[in-house]
Amino acid sequence: MSSSDAGLEEGPELSITLTLRMLMHGKEVGSIIGKKGETVKRIREQDLCAAPANGGSVSRPPVTLRLVIPASQCGSLIGKAGTKIKEIRETTGAQVQVAGDLLPNSTERAVTVSGVPDAIILCVRQICAVILESPPKGATIPYHPSLSLGTVLLSANQ
Repeated sequence: MSSSDAGLEEGPELSITLTLRMLMHGKEVGSIIGKKGETVKRIREQDLCAAPANGGSVSRPPVTLRLVIPASQCGSLIGKAGTKIKEIRETTGAQVQVAGDLLPNSTERAVTVSGVPDAIILCVRQICAVILESPPKGATIPYHPSLSLGTVLLSANQ
């Protein structure tokens, strides 16, 4: 168990799947897939959890991710008077912004995370921890950029 996993107990009975959705332009998707799928294959083969968090002295360009989060979970991500999002910003070094408006025809909001890759990894881990602790309330209507109406997804307790 690494120090970043402290406090998490895993056993054969524990199986959690967390799906993260991101908004991307077509050209961004192409760069992730790579020619003949080479880039995505390389990413799959790497153990991202074993990557060093500080990145050493290697200079890396900033990255921006746009996550799609159910609006009912955004309050937990922001925290009372913005305390949680401020803590995430300070501990990871990433910039995090939660959109005030819902994405069209949905009950979801965009969460923009930007910074150097190592800060992004830490930040997304913390966001995942928050959304795992506070499941969505009620039905979630997912955002579909090309559709006029979304499909209704029910939370685990419905």
